[in-house]
Amino acid sequence: MTDSLQPVLNHLASRQPQIEAWLKTFLRIPSVSADPAYASSMDEARRFLCERLRAEGLQQVQLLDGGGEPAVYGEWMGAPGRPTLLIYGHYDVQPADPIELWHTPPFEPTQDGDRLYARGTSDVKGSTTIALEVVFAYLATLRACPVNIKVFIEGEEETGSPTLRPLIQRYQDLLAADAVLSADGGRASATTPTINTGARGNAALEVKLRTASKDLHSGRYGGGVRNALHEMATLLASLHAEDGSVAVPGFHNGAEIPTPRQRQDTAAFPYDEAAFFTDVAGTSHGEPGYSPRERITLRPALDVNGMWGGYTGVGVKTIIPCEAQAKLTVRIVEGQDPEQVIQSVLTHLQSRCPAGCTLDVVASNSGSPAATLAPDHPLVTAAETVLQAPGGPKPIHVRLGASVPITSVFKDMLGIDTLMFGFNLPDEDVHAPNEFFRLSSITQGLRAWTQMLDALGHCEPTAFHPR
Repeated sequence: MTDSLQPVLNHLASRQPQIEAWLKTFLRIPSVSADPAYASSMDEARRFLCERLRAEGLQQVQLLDGGGEPAVYGEWMGAPGRPTLLIYGHYDVQPADPIELWHTPPFEPTQDGDRLYARGTSDVKGSTTIALEVVFAYLATLRACPVNIKVFIEGEEETGSPTLRPLIQRYQDLLAADAVLSADGGRASATTPTINTGARGNAALEVKLRTASKDLHSGRYGGGVRNALHEMATLLASLHAEDGSVAVPGFHNGAEIPTPRQRQDTAAFPYDEAAFFTDVAGTSHGEPGYSPRERITLRPALDVNGMWGGYTGVGVKTIIPCEAQAKLTVRIVEGQDPEQVIQSVLTHLQSRCPAGCTLDVVASNSGSPAATLAPDHPLVTAAETVLQAPGGPKPIHVRLGASVPITSVFKDMLGIDTLMFGFNLPDEDVHAPNEFFRLSSITQGLRAWTQMLDALGHCEPTAFHPR
């Protein structure tokens, strides 16, 4: 770390009480994007952010509208010849339901020791605050940032970013940058430094199977006609072999085999396999030849998320259901096309649908492809320098088993890569009651983001665009 950063770090340390106070005000705004009842709070969150960006000296502060919830934008472009970073965060949060399971009011931040409880603390107002405060601190102390900054704070992340693509299409020139540094996507461990170098992609399918024109009396028809739930259960069971591997022809097409480096990094990550299963009272099952952690981060997966039909009310209703529905999702890896993968699942189901039955698509979502950062990408090498403590272990490269669509959207539409550099941790009850964020993560995050912007400022812009 250079001495030139000390004024920035001192400024941030002296202001941490004010930073925490600003975050608490941010958290009191119930910016729930999924529920139209919170529309006025979404407006309030946007005004709140715009006022702060303007007050701290960012230019071009405005709302970017793609037809849904607008994103908040602001920029500082005073570093000619240096890289331009798009800093990503989101101001929307999940609904707080079920309210009765919260120990404290979800939109009244409550501190308990090192923990700050409120909806949106961990996902992702805490880390978004860290990113913004570092930019503000540079401008307040050095009157400049090491890189050009474009702040992009989305308002639809929690609803799947439905208008992100049209928004980027509309503002493509404004959003042009060399790379994305995301406040979303947190740390994999509180004790071991990790760098997120990718995430699985996804796609979804919902189907409906019919065996008759109406539900039938089981006394008159039982044993003589097909039962929609029986047929659906048989169809879904055919998706996997007994050993847990996916049995769909073409499902693995294009899937890149994990590299030795990826498997070594996965093995090096501190992971209590027994606790992973006992914590949820589950048992290991899945593709042979891979460890559980490899299966959930490096390999594709196919899951049935729901199946329903017939009578599910109180008591008995002796019918043979004429209709059954099911929802399925896939997680895919580098090299796979999400649309092709979900089509292979549908083709498999259709090929096994019995004569006299019909299988219709209710909904299909081609989702997004997997995202990967090369081990020698400038974002990765900068993060390695920043996160490695003196005399400490080198950061481990990890991949997310979940999907982060923004990474593939930015790559596809803007041609730029994303590093997820959030500071939340896996145990912070994201999307659940009693979500929290550690205040110590603010201290750590402020320092790391300060050093990260400085490290990236020493890169040539061309380094982010290899030929």
